[in-house]
Amino acid sequence: MSGTVFLDIVFTGLPTLPAAGTEVWAGGMASCPGGIANLAIASARLGLRTSLAAGFGDDVYADFCWRTLAGQERVDLSRSRQFAGWHSPVTVSMAVDRDRSMVTHAHHLPISADTLIGTPPPSRAVITSIGAGAAEPVLPDWVVQARANGSMIFADAGWDPTGAWDPTLFTTLDGCDAFMPNAVEAMSYTRTDSPREALHRLARHVPLAVVTCGGDGAMAVDAVTGEEASVPALPVDALDPTGAGDVFGAGLVLGTIAGWPLEHRLLFAGVSAALAVHEFGGSLAAPGWGDIGDWWRQVEEQAAAGHQGADELRRRYGFLDALVPRTHVCGVRRAAATIARQSDLTRPV
Repeated sequence: MSGTVFLDIVFTGLPTLPAAGTEVWAGGMASCPGGIANLAIASARLGLRTSLAAGFGDDVYADFCWRTLAGQERVDLSRSRQFAGWHSPVTVSMAVDRDRSMVTHAHHLPISADTLIGTPPPSRAVITSIGAGAAEPVLPDWVVQARANGSMIFADAGWDPTGAWDPTLFTTLDGCDAFMPNAVEAMSYTRTDSPREALHRLARHVPLAVVTCGGDGAMAVDAVTGEEASVPALPVDALDPTGAGDVFGAGLVLGTIAGWPLEHRLLFAGVSAALAVHEFGGSLAAPGWGDIGDWWRQVEEQAAAGHQGADELRRRYGFLDALVPRTHVCGVRRAAATIARQSDLTRPV
C-alpha cells in the first residue's frame, strides 16, 4: 500500500469544539502514526504481511512514525524513504459526541508514488485511494502493474473538499476489484439519496462494492460470488472514531483474500472497527487477534450466563469460533497519552 503517513495527535472526551478565542480541555489524548499508517498497522495486526511505501521527513515526528511502523508493528518499509528538510504531515483529531473533526498540515511529497515504489512487489492485495483524495485522477502505474501481476485492488475514497464529487471516478473503478466508501461519499459520487441505492449504483462498476454506514452497519454486493449482504453495527461505547474506517478496510481485505462468505467479511470487519473505537488513537487502537479472541470469549461467557443480547451475538458471530486463537495471545499496546514507546507483543507472558 502507498499513501501519506501523518503524526496523529488525538484529543478525546471534548465537551464541544473550541470557539474562537476559547480553550477546551480534553478528557484524554493519544499520539500515533496516522493516515495510511492506520491501514498498514491494522493489516499487520491481523497477520497480513504488509508493505508500505510512503515518504517521511527527517524530524522527530518522522523518526517516531518510522520506528513504530517498522520496529514495533513489523510493517515493511523497504520502499519508503526519508527526505531531508521535508516537514512531516501532522493531523490533530478532536473527538466530540461519537464523531471527530480534524486539522491537518502537510506538503506534497517531493517525488511521485510511481517513482517511490518502482516495480511493485508480488502481493495478494493492494490498497489505494481514488477520487478527490488521490494524488492523481487515474490509477498510478504501480497499481496497474500490481493488478496485471495478480493483485486484487481495493480502493477507498477520501473526502472531497471541493464538493464536486467528480463522477469520472467510475472510470477509475474499472481498474479496481473492490471499492469501500462510506455512505456520504457513496451517495455523493452516485448522486443518490440512500446508501443502498448508492451501493447498487457502484456495483455496476466494480466487482465488490461496499458501503459503510457508521452506527448503522455496512452493506455490500459481491458480483464474483453473487452475494449481497447487510449487517448491523456492533453496539459499542465509542471513545475515539479516528481510523475506524481503515480498520474496517483491513478486516475486509483479510476476509476477501481468505475467501470468507460476504456476511462474515462484513461482520469481522465491523467487530474489528468496533474494538478500535473503544480505545484511544487510530492506528494503535487497531485490534490484534488476541483482542478479537478476548471479545469472542467474553461473548460466549455472557451467553452461557444468560445475559440479554449475548446469545444473539454468539449466533451471529459464531464463525469466529474457528478463527480466534485457542491459546493466550499477548494484546497489543494501544495508543498512549504521550508518544507511544513500545508494543508488548514481544514481551514474555
